[in-house]
This record gives sequence, C-alpha cells and structure tokens, in this order.
Amino acid sequence: MARRKKGSRVLDMALRRVSGFAAIDENLDLGHGLTLENYRKAIADVQAKLDAYNEALSSADAARNDLETAEKNLRDMSERMMNAVAAVYGKDSSEYEMAGGVRKSERKRPKREKRA
Repeated sequence: MARRKKGSRVLDMALRRVSGFAAIDENLDLGHGLTLENYRKAIADVQAKLDAYNEALSSADAARNDLETAEKNLRDMSERMMNAVAAVYGKDSSEYEMAGGVRKSERKRPKREKRA
C-alpha cells in the first residue's frame, strides 16, 4: 500500500492570504521582518520542503516494492531448492533435514480419539 502524500493546511491558507496582502500593498512592510517578500520566501520554502518530503515517501514506496519483490523471489527460490533436494535425496533423507526440512519419518501424525 502506497503511503499517503502529505498536504499542508498552513501552506494552503498562506497561499490564499498572500493575494490579500498583495492587494493591500505590493511592497507591504509591517516591521520586524514581516514583509510580503519574506512571506513569499517562507511560502516557497515550505512548498519545497513539502515536495521533498512527498518525493521521499515515493522513494520509500519504490524501495518497499523492490524489497517485497526480492523477498517473493527468494521465497520461491527457497521452495524450489527444497523441492529439488527432496527430489534428489528424498524427503526422508538426512540431506533434506540438513537443508531445513523435516524428515517424513519424524513428522507427528495426528491421533484421533475414539468416541464412545
């Protein structure tokens, strides 16, 4: 499942407000560094960081998909290897047990109770 990309309510609100601030004065300066130019720079900074974050999520999704594919391939190969060992040496062989299988003679058979 892909990770959900993040949006920003703060960024959305700032984008709506910037046009209002520009309507007041294109060179708006409220003192203490509160200028329209600095506001636009802050908006651009947040947008760039949000884009980078969402790109990282996409990269993580791609890496996860690659890992899952590699695991599936390894699982299939493990199964094929065990089947090949069983075919060559038999399921009751010590080689089959050495490969990680359970010998056929060592499997517990289910015991059924007699009902009266």
